[in-house]
Amino acid sequence: MQILLAWSGGKDAAWALHALRQRDEVEVVGLLCTITREHDRASMQGIRRDVLRAQAAAAGLPLLEAEIPAACGNDDYDAAMSAALADASARWPGLRTVAFGDLFLEDIRAYRVERMSRIGWDVLTPLFGSDTAALAREMQAGGLRAALCCVDTTQLDAAFAGRDFDASLLRDLPAGVDPCGENGEFHTCARAGPMFAAPLALARGGTVLRDGRFAYTDFTL
Repeated sequence: MQILLAWSGGKDAAWALHALRQRDEVEVVGLLCTITREHDRASMQGIRRDVLRAQAAAAGLPLLEAEIPAACGNDDYDAAMSAALADASARWPGLRTVAFGDLFLEDIRAYRVERMSRIGWDVLTPLFGSDTAALAREMQAGGLRAALCCVDTTQLDAAFAGRDFDASLLRDLPAGVDPCGENGEFHTCARAGPMFAAPLALARGGTVLRDGRFAYTDFTL
């Protein structure tokens, strides 16, 4: 079965790609990323478009880009996704499944299933139900290398922005913060791992606070 993988540029999407490639019954044919038009970056993660494209090239997959406005409502999102998925189905006839790297949030998964079913697409969540503490250690032991590119400062101190997603980080996370940031505490930018043919040489840039809440650290090629 051919599938698209929703691609944010972060560790969960990257590990979902790795997990899916271990399964004989599915083939990931492309990556699908929503990009905020005004910022030219992945929505939420804030990863630059050229970094996303470099990740896709390292994964050996085409990157399908669904552009959305900065002030994006459900209708804007649905329209962008519908257009991107229509292009995908034209490219790969019979393709009707999108995979997401969701871990345990039932409401988010249900939302995706509902929105995708409206336009005739199925949803696959290969990592769903994972113990996130065990999964974080599995990712690190498996060679995944990533860094925190966005921190929600209402849940985690801004000083964590830019840090590597490693054993030291897991030890330092306050109690109540999910080890994989599944509650939105942080987002990551993946640079190496078994899903990539070669590591990306990313340089860490500055950190800025946006919307009085989100600390974004820039990573460049």
